[in-house]
Amino acid sequence: MTQAPTPTADTVRRLVRALLEEGEDGTGGGAGSDVRPVREDDAGRCTWWVGARHVLRLAPDREATLRQRRELRLRDLVRLHVPVAVPTSVAHGEWSPGLGYTLDTRVPGGTGEEHDVSALGEADLAGLLGGLREVPVRRAETLGVPRAAPRSLEALRRMAVAAAERLAAADEFDPARLHQLTPPGAAQLAARPVPAVLVHHALRGEHLVLSADGRVRGVLDWTGAVVGDPAEDIAGLALAVGSGAAVRAATLAGYGARPCLRGLWLARCDTVVRLADRLDGRGADPLTLLRTRLRRAWETILLERVTEFREDGADG
Repeated sequence: MTQAPTPTADTVRRLVRALLEEGEDGTGGGAGSDVRPVREDDAGRCTWWVGARHVLRLAPDREATLRQRRELRLRDLVRLHVPVAVPTSVAHGEWSPGLGYTLDTRVPGGTGEEHDVSALGEADLAGLLGGLREVPVRRAETLGVPRAAPRSLEALRRMAVAAAERLAAADEFDPARLHQLTPPGAAQLAARPVPAVLVHHALRGEHLVLSADGRVRGVLDWTGAVVGDPAEDIAGLALAVGSGAAVRAATLAGYGARPCLRGLWLARCDTVVRLADRLDGRGADPLTLLRTRLRRAWETILLERVTEFREDGADG
């Protein structure tokens, strides 16, 4: 398989000038002169700021190209149901043979790593989770959105127990904290056979756009969306904004105790496993970010005890 070229600033500048030379956005071709990578540590240099109003995303391989093309169609569907902004593509095509690009409007604001979510922001997140439940699953699947089976919380718990011992040896984590989730408790929080919903599946801080006052203004990167377990998005929010805010938002969206606690424990076990893997030399996320996510996921909240839950519609 031919290796994809690594885009340079000149590559991006030529592409953007060709796209904007007609001035369809009112900026004219000069907008293409101001280009810079969104992340300097992005080895593939796949995402670029273009002036102050656009973001250029370059697919590095053919699989990413397929996901990107699916995302363009999915965003149009999602936009009808969620109360926060979803980026709009002003141009898309191929930047290299077989490799796609999309030039998107930039959603103004900072990331979830830069701003704390406010009480009104939690209501925005509730609207997001509730809106995703309203997206017609059959329409999403006709666009190519795949189904994903729920993860085994018990299998993840066992991985986290082993990882916690490695973290304890490095003085990073007290493994006794995982004793709160017993095998019977994990079984009780297993995913139930309820209707699947559209799941963003990557609600990390970098994909949430927040204003300085803590409102959620937009959600980025829908390439990993699946039809599946909504607890995965609750877990993602626990890593991005903290367990308390995530559970409050999910509760406002109509989710009951079971999916909220399932999402909480998915997040907690994930953070333990990922931090241990990083200390063992696996993974590329910065240690500071992984430690921050662990702290957020392990916030103490009121909804802690795993007990018998009512079988009602809200738990779906």
